[in-house]
Amino acid sequence: MLKATGIGIGTGATALATPTALAAPADAAGAPLVHPGLLHTRADLDRMAAKVKAGARPYTAGFAELTANRHAQSGWRPNPQAVVYRGSGTPENYAALYNDIHAAYQNALRHHVSGEEAYADTAVAILNAWSGKLTRLEGSADRFLAAGLYGYQFANAAELVRDHGDFDLERARELLLNVFHPLSDSFLSHHNNAVVTNYWPNWDLAALACVLATGIFCDERALVERAVEYFKHGDGMGSVEHAIPVVHEDGLGEWVEAGRDQGHALLGVGLMGTVCEMAWNQGIDLYGYDDSRFLKGAQYVARWSLGGDVPYTANTRKKGAIGGWSGTETASEVAGVDPGMTRPIWAMIANHYTRRRGLPASYLTRAAAKAAPEGGGGDYGPNSGGFDQLGFGTLAFTRDKVTDSVTPAPAPGSPAPGSGARPQAGVTSMASPSPASARDLAATGSEEVVGWAAAAGITAVAGGVLLLRRRDRGRSGTE
Repeated sequence: MLKATGIGIGTGATALATPTALAAPADAAGAPLVHPGLLHTRADLDRMAAKVKAGARPYTAGFAELTANRHAQSGWRPNPQAVVYRGSGTPENYAALYNDIHAAYQNALRHHVSGEEAYADTAVAILNAWSGKLTRLEGSADRFLAAGLYGYQFANAAELVRDHGDFDLERARELLLNVFHPLSDSFLSHHNNAVVTNYWPNWDLAALACVLATGIFCDERALVERAVEYFKHGDGMGSVEHAIPVVHEDGLGEWVEAGRDQGHALLGVGLMGTVCEMAWNQGIDLYGYDDSRFLKGAQYVARWSLGGDVPYTANTRKKGAIGGWSGTETASEVAGVDPGMTRPIWAMIANHYTRRRGLPASYLTRAAAKAAPEGGGGDYGPNSGGFDQLGFGTLAFTRDKVTDSVTPAPAPGSPAPGSGARPQAGVTSMASPSPASARDLAATGSEEVVGWAAAAGITAVAGGVLLLRRRDRGRSGTE
């Protein structure tokens, strides 16, 4: 159980202010997918531009982070490769891919906020260069990480310029369907021919993000449905009940990878938030699935990363190849935390639950405040871990009010919007592991961290008011 820290956990039943519908939910059978509709909708982009033009805080601080990033400059020139290697191979050149994708995304986002065409032109040139040259991803098991991470990021950058006259939409579509997606789908199906629990949640979640983003960008509804089903019921550690196998009586959901290390737990939460946000923008509410299970897991990781005590249920997991070497590994307690470690993940999650849904989430609010204003790729060190999220959440996801969103389709078993029923974000009387806790996983990867100056004395505010404060950048881990 948690020790008293003077910080409210922010659970407990609360009124849910139902958002005003700005568009029809997209998950009705036969309804077209929404574009732009990955991490950003048209309403989101218009909001960013209007807020920055008006000089509104914290949007201006978030935009300053974007314009200061070396990747967000119209003079960026791409370095496309025919074959990208990660983990092994000659040469191991995947840095060229993630740097260029982040440059494309940042230039495209800068165009939408500023209205300057030069940035859109640069984003298009980068994406066209890669779609005209890249043929495959190779390497160790890390090739699956490359496919998942850079696949969902490529799709998001491309979504922002899909209507540009010079953008080769069909070639981008072919790249996602023929190069990125097959590896990600294969991983979800076969887990690199390892036992299903060999890989920690972030491996599944990277693949899941790619499958979902590809389905949306390419208007392939079957892929969207595949991703949604895996999020809810997948066999691997990245499905929501496996990543968060225990919900405690205080309302915190135990993030299984907290028994590994902080950097990978932050990565997993960021990726699950990315999946939830992209689904939400298509009218699919994964954020609220299973009594807002992700909220409880994100609150757990936020509290833990802020230095608070959290419970952890010991678990033993299998690892190894199917039909080959196998073993077990036990995580018996929560790992230590470095208060200097961060990723640009919190603004998106905190704003969803506190601003869109009107739910209290004090640890998310504090984590978002401490990380603000969020930067993006290139602001968190030169290694790949600093490019796992697209970032810039202070600019992109800060919201004024609950009605600033599209009404999603309700999750199965949840009340329909306008029904008067209120989803519960409070205590779940379930202090024992779900059946998923018997799943096993193996340690892979490592991380580097350096400190950044922690914000102090921030008061948690129910409803999610973000008290934004600048901090130095830190490096976070690999997968």
